[in-house]
Amino acid sequence: FQEISRHVRELLGIEEPLFSRSIALPYRDNMGLFLERKAPTGKKADALTFSQFIQKAGLEPYTTVPPLQGSQTVVGVDASAA
Repeated sequence: FQEISRHVRELLGIEEPLFSRSIALPYRDNMGLFLERKAPTGKKADALTFSQFIQKAGLEPYTTVPPLQGSQTVVGVDASAA
């Protein structure tokens, strides 16, 4: 079970929630916090959206999760077309 959880965290780009985490460390990423809030089951957790969570928690509307490799699109300008 722990192996699966570790792989899911790697895929989502979120850090493992440590209960002994120092307050001197930077804030956790928004997606990790959101997924912790969604972990319990029930109507409230099921209905909660990421944007609602960000607004209610007073967080900045961005996440620190890096984009997936291979899904980046490079757009260039052709100098000869100008």
